Amino acid sequence: MTSIKKLVESGYLSSFVPPRYVFQTSDDGDQCVFSEEEEQKIPIIDFSILTSSNPDQRSKAIQDIASACLEWGIFMVINHGVPETVREDMVKGSTGFFDMSEEEKREFAGNNLFDPIRCGTSFNVKLDKVLLWRDYLKVHVHPHFAAPHKPAGFSETLQEYTERTRALARELLKAISKSLGLEENYIIKAMEIDRGSELFVLNLYPPCPQPEVTMGLPPHTDHGLLTILLTNEVRGLQVQHNGKWVPINPLPNAFIVITGDHMEILTNGIYKSAIHKAMVNNKTTRISIGTAHGPALDTVVKAAPELVDSENRPLLYRGITYREYLKLQQANTLDRKFCLQQIRI
Repeated sequence: MTSIKKLVESGYLSSFVPPRYVFQTSDDGDQCVFSEEEEQKIPIIDFSILTSSNPDQRSKAIQDIASACLEWGIFMVINHGVPETVREDMVKGSTGFFDMSEEEKREFAGNNLFDPIRCGTSFNVKLDKVLLWRDYLKVHVHPHFAAPHKPAGFSETLQEYTERTRALARELLKAISKSLGLEENYIIKAMEIDRGSELFVLNLYPPCPQPEVTMGLPPHTDHGLLTILLTNEVRGLQVQHNGKWVPINPLPNAFIVITGDHMEILTNGIYKSAIHKAMVNNKTTRISIGTAHGPALDTVVKAAPELVDSENRPLLYRGITYREYLKLQQANTLDRKFCLQQIRI
């Protein structure tokens, strides 16, 4: 299927988009109040303090993470130690990948959910009733590293970048464990993170002549425990908070971290996955680079026993392997917390 980038560059579009990309105005909350005031309240975590040798500083940072996960499900991380050159090279490499010809990219199309590399458009063109204004590249980079062999240098850039984000995720998971009153390595051990899944997801949102009727990604939650997001600093991400859509304007040099469905399952609903969406604009291409950090594919994800109380906090979700959950998500269109609802007790 033709990519959005190809469609935009073809000159076929002038002031309209094809009907199959047009979303109908929704009355279920998609058009809920937009709040820029809330934008100023997005939590910020200083990673250098979180990993400080000073126990008081570290304790305060862990409390901040707890508040961020409880109240938002999304936060920005500064002073994370990932060099600017690594991040810049990843953005440049991502642009280079999408700049390849349709024929070159078709080599990496993939056919199945667990193919090491998949490149395409929308989310699932076989199921999507309305197509999304989005091209993507998805690469399984852990526990077994894969990468496209084009463009030149992309594989090496991807490997260094994902090793860095995996180390960052590991430290964040330790802090989240502590914030829940669990042993520091609880999540790492229970979710078998040493052989866990890391999925690299590269999204391209080209300029759209009618951004008000199209969608980059509809309201949805992510699978996995944490998604670490880097952008080319073009706005478009919005998160739902207290019934309002809040725009996320990333700080320079910061990562955005989003809690996923498996964090909600593991914590028995204490920390909830964040509903978010990707909007498009009519001027500038937006790139988002996500790494989804999850358990090993055959790990049964269920609530930590310490976080279940039959009287005060009963079990919310049945256990399910990460593999089966990914299949469930891919077999459906993206729709808020649909997949979580399917395994709710």
